[in-house]
Amino acid sequence: QVQLVESGGGLVQTGGSLRLSCAASGRTSSNQFMGWFRQAPGKEREFVARISWTGVGPNYADSVKGRFTISRDNAKNIVYLQMNSLKPEDTAVYYCAGALFPSIRGSDYGSWGQGTQVTVSS
Repeated sequence: QVQLVESGGGLVQTGGSLRLSCAASGRTSSNQFMGWFRQAPGKEREFVARISWTGVGPNYADSVKGRFTISRDNAKNIVYLQMNSLKPEDTAVYYCAGALFPSIRGSDYGSWGQGTQVTVSS
């Protein structure tokens, strides 16, 4: 079993930046691909970005391409999501998740963190 803990969320103005972190512990070898998802109130969960611990990827949703960057620190077992040029529509709870294979579908991810709130004010 792998445990995922997100941090770094908060309140930021439009155009601002935040960096989310996802610390993985436990059987990290069982989750070779790490993804970030988000869910806004009243909306379905959506894929944001993914990367593998070995560097495969990264891949991004069109809505964040060019503004968000996913990266990982293998030594620390941490996956980051650098978010720049934030917009009010980026407001959501952000989750990191782990999967055995590359996917943009949340249902393919078996391990999930508790989520961190990101709020972008206009």
